[in-house]
Amino acid sequence: MTTSYNAQASREWWAQRWLDLLDSYRFKKRLERARTYSRQGNVLSIKFRGAQVSANVQGSEIEPYQVSLSLESFTAEQWGFVIETMSHRAFFAAKLLAGEMPQNIEEVFTANGVSLFPFSLSDIRSKCSCPDKANPCKHIGAVYYQLGDRFSEDPFVLFQLRGSSKDQIIAALRQLRTPKNTEETTELQNIPISPNRLNTPNISQFWRYDRPLDPNLVVIAPPVSSESILDILGPIPLSIDGTGNSNFDATVSEAAIAYLSSAYSQVSQKAAISAMNL
Repeated sequence: MTTSYNAQASREWWAQRWLDLLDSYRFKKRLERARTYSRQGNVLSIKFRGAQVSANVQGSEIEPYQVSLSLESFTAEQWGFVIETMSHRAFFAAKLLAGEMPQNIEEVFTANGVSLFPFSLSDIRSKCSCPDKANPCKHIGAVYYQLGDRFSEDPFVLFQLRGSSKDQIIAALRQLRTPKNTEETTELQNIPISPNRLNTPNISQFWRYDRPLDPNLVVIAPPVSSESILDILGPIPLSIDGTGNSNFDATVSEAAIAYLSSAYSQVSQKAAISAMNL
C-alpha cells in the first residue's frame, strides 16, 4: 500500500486536524520514520473491528508487527443526542448525507458534552507488538498517517472510531428528517379536494412559502466566472439617431456598457449586503 502526500492546504480539513495532532509529537525524527513507513507501503493492512483499528506494519523483522488503535466510544445515549442535534440543522444533515464533513461539525458534539476529535495523543489508545517502548512508535505513527488518508476519503471513519458506523448515522438522520404525522400533514390530509382543484393550481400562491428557511442553507459566494452577461453579449448595437445598426456608434455603445456595468456592480453589492443582514 503506497500513499501520496499532498500539500497541507489540499487535505480535507478534518484529516488535517487528525494529522496536526500527531505532528504535535515532540520526537520529530520518530515522526519522519513513521511518514517514510507510510509512504513506502510498510502498512500492509488496516482493518476496522467495530470502533477499533487493527493493522499489520512491516518493520525490520520478517514478521510484521501488530498495531491496534482506538478512541473512547460514545454511548448509545450520547450518539442519540448528537444525531438528533444534527437532524435539526438542515445544512449538517445535507452535508453528511452527501458524504461530506461540515466545517463546524464539532459544535454539534460539544453542545452535547462530547468531542469528536481527541484533545491530545494520550486520548488515543494505541499498542504495538514491537520492542520499542515509546508510544507512538514509528509503526503506530505510520498507521496514524494512513488513517489521515482514510479520513479524507470517508469522514465517517472518524465517527466509526467513536462507536457509530456510517450506515447507522445515515439511517438515524433519515428517520429523524422524514416527516411524520405532523400537524401540517394532518391538516393537508383533512382538506377536501374537488375535481377542479386537482387541475387548477392557485397561481397567486405558487411562490408563497410561509415557513422560515434554515440560515445555514444560504451560502453567499462570488460567481465562478468574472464574466458578466454584458461581456458575453458583446457590444450593444446602438445608434445616435435611434435608427438601428445603420448608424452604429461605438462610443455610444461603450458608454452604455460602462453605465450598465456600474449599475450591475452596485446591485450585486447591495444584494450581497442585504442577504448577509438577513
